[in-house]
Amino acid sequence: MHFEIISDIKGVEIIAIGNSIRELPRLKKFYGEGRWRKLKGIAKVRLPNKTIHTAKIHWYEASSMGKKEIKIKSLLD
Repeated sequence: MHFEIISDIKGVEIIAIGNSIRELPRLKKFYGEGRWRKLKGIAKVRLPNKTIHTAKIHWYEASSMGKKEIKIKSLLD
């Protein structure tokens, strides 16, 4: 699903670090080595139909690479 994050991400929490991430081999192959973490948070998002919702989002992040593979896990409103 394509969407746009239109607010700051609040309540950021780490879900997994390093070898605890199931997708770690794929992440390293696709994006390279780094200290990979899986995080979650809440943000306002704009969906393709132009509606705005508060959503729980998950993403992967590594040092100096920024956010990768951001996905909506659930809409909260």
